[in-house]
Amino acid sequence: MLSNKLGFFVKSKARPEAVKLVGSKGLVFIEGADWVRHRRILNPAFSIDRLKIMTTVMVDCTLKMLEEWRKESTKEETEHPKIKKEMNEEFQRLTADIIATSAFGSSYVEGIEVFRSQMELKRCYTTSLNQVSIPGTQYLPTPSNIRVWKLERKMDNSIKRIISSRLQSKSDYGDDLLGILLKAYNTEGKERKMSIEEIIHECRTFFFGGHETTSNLLAWTTMLLSLHQDWQEKLREEIFKECGKEKTPDSETFSKLKLMNMVIMESLRLYGPVSALAREASVNIKLGDLEIPKGTTVVIPLLKMHSDKTLWGSDADKFNPMRFANGVSRAANHPNALLAFSVGPRACIGQNFVMIEAKTVLTMILQRFRFISLCDEYKHTPVDNVTIQPQYGLPVMLQPLED
Repeated sequence: MLSNKLGFFVKSKARPEAVKLVGSKGLVFIEGADWVRHRRILNPAFSIDRLKIMTTVMVDCTLKMLEEWRKESTKEETEHPKIKKEMNEEFQRLTADIIATSAFGSSYVEGIEVFRSQMELKRCYTTSLNQVSIPGTQYLPTPSNIRVWKLERKMDNSIKRIISSRLQSKSDYGDDLLGILLKAYNTEGKERKMSIEEIIHECRTFFFGGHETTSNLLAWTTMLLSLHQDWQEKLREEIFKECGKEKTPDSETFSKLKLMNMVIMESLRLYGPVSALAREASVNIKLGDLEIPKGTTVVIPLLKMHSDKTLWGSDADKFNPMRFANGVSRAANHPNALLAFSVGPRACIGQNFVMIEAKTVLTMILQRFRFISLCDEYKHTPVDNVTIQPQYGLPVMLQPLED
């Protein structure tokens, strides 16, 4: 169903509030020839060579965060200073800074209005899930709709300012994500490859997906490493062996961090980015023994699938990175049992970006700090707010490593 390239299954219709979050003309919701055109334009932005350049930005942004932590720890006048950090907030700010800098040439400060507007729109969306969706009501001037319209307008105006700044400052627009989109807009010839509205909607998509997915992955992995100190020490030993205590990580380093990859994969299995995938049959079709009528929505419950003991074994509900020792395809009884980033032509275009960013940040933190434990006030309450995240945050006690 996910691997089908003939268009028999398409994205199911989303609630209007969800569409407002990332835009109707971005990769998430477009179909057919438009999707092929957008994907072809965007692919170079996530090439291996481009990701290597982005790694430098990831390192610089992470160093800023870690320096703030280090200064805070030096204020503790004890032999073994400890600091308490709300890691979910820290990672949200960090990943927002990284995507704004690496993909749009701005910064967290410049992109903050986009992020704030998207977070407000996300709250509007999650609130709407408790209400019956009646077609057409999204056009009525209700208080909630007026708020959504204002937030959408505010977000788009912030993105337009970033676009205008780039158009005025650079003749070649650069080779990051925004530069690639603007080159498609300014193509010579009768027809543009991409309109300004499409560019704005793609910017919405990557502003949201570029920081939300990674910040949640980092938060859940930190939670797991705080609970499983043995694995935290294993990762630190591997990092010191392959990267040392000071060297900044790069693409060559990541290929050697086997245990790190296994831990991240296990984190994605237990706390994946989304709870489910949905597809709508565009024709009458037979799927295995099932006759699926046209217009039927098929839901793939990822959280259930990723904890299914028939696929993952009797310890499916346990944290066990060793299941990925022989690779993702051999970790379960089916090669595609892990669908954290989906599979097939519509698999997440930014999955390599997310993995490299997560490895960069975790490597640099573990080189310098130890996750001592979760704080007593931590409440383990994963919640589905578009993505799977800790409802009450992630307070963690940290300790700087001795030089």
